Amino acid sequence: MWGTLQVRCCHGRGPAGRIGTVAGGRDTTHDWARNLDAGHLERIRREPTVFAPGGTLHLVLEVLAYAADEAESAGTGRAVITLSPDGSVAVADHGRGTQTRARGRGQVVRKPVMTTPDLRFFGAPRPPLLPDGHPRRGVSVVAALSEWLVHTSRRRDGAWTQRYQHGIPVTGLTPVPGAGPAGTTVSFLPDTGLVTATRVAVRDLRRLAVAFGPQLTVEIVGFPG
Repeated sequence: MWGTLQVRCCHGRGPAGRIGTVAGGRDTTHDWARNLDAGHLERIRREPTVFAPGGTLHLVLEVLAYAADEAESAGTGRAVITLSPDGSVAVADHGRGTQTRARGRGQVVRKPVMTTPDLRFFGAPRPPLLPDGHPRRGVSVVAALSEWLVHTSRRRDGAWTQRYQHGIPVTGLTPVPGAGPAGTTVSFLPDTGLVTATRVAVRDLRRLAVAFGPQLTVEIVGFPG
């Protein structure tokens, strides 16, 4: 049978690191001047055991860490993790959504979180650790090691979705009609040729989710009951 489990994080802020801003709100997480860093993605695919030790479980924690960032910033937050029978995973939060910027001729670009390195972690001599004890590298690791990934963002100024294959965008920003609460959903299917441990043990996910801190409530949906 399928069920739902709620986990209330309660052990203080986890070691995943803070949202990448400095005084005045200047973004410090990604280089907006680069829409795609193919070499970065290829490096991850060449060394999957380095960037995803523990397999899919680590990838889920990489995504969940951003929900924890949002919860820490707002003082509270909620994330829903959906585990599907085909091995795909979706992580949805109720944060602010992924930032976009307007460029010339009405073009809108999104922060290149899937396609370029998170500057807080790549190249850092001692990147923060995720609850599994392994370094946090950022969500581009998830994109690079997934057959497909769908990134959906809702903000007050609009909603969009974009699809990737191994980190490479295969669609543009597709508008999502209808109103809804702000937030981000990342759905992905790990590549079994790159990620060896593809099934997530719910008991392990439940145990590690609480380490992100008291601000974040995590709900796990779709596990065998």
